[in-house]
Amino acid sequence: MNEPSGACLLPMPVPNDRTSRTVLFALRRMAVHGVRDANACWLMLDRFSTGFRRPLILLRDFMLELSHASRGPIRVAPCCTPRMTEHEGLILRILFGATNDLAATEDLLVELTRNPGVAEALSAAAVFGRSLTAAAIPKAA
Repeated sequence: MNEPSGACLLPMPVPNDRTSRTVLFALRRMAVHGVRDANACWLMLDRFSTGFRRPLILLRDFMLELSHASRGPIRVAPCCTPRMTEHEGLILRILFGATNDLAATEDLLVELTRNPGVAEALSAAAVFGRSLTAAAIPKAA
């Protein structure tokens, strides 16, 4: 039997951990409805409680820097889709890996954006990851 066409577009499952899932759904909302989307704000508030503002603002900044750096489309699935695009998987690896390995994260950003000039998006991802560490929120591996 042939694979459904949606499986090719959404090859990855949504992350199991709550923080990664929240970040994924928030970035989907921001990608489609703009960085000031109220639902993205509510998602971050629900996950990070009173410390939601810093991760929210840093995620907004990352999304803006990513859009400026990108030289092509970045595929994002509809908000509540139970699977991820390859691009979304790369974005999560970038956001949660920037604090540990900047060189590998830079390579992922260059792959995603098709642009060697990704310094701003890289620094935004690193600061976002540090904000999760400071908030003592577990990150995805």
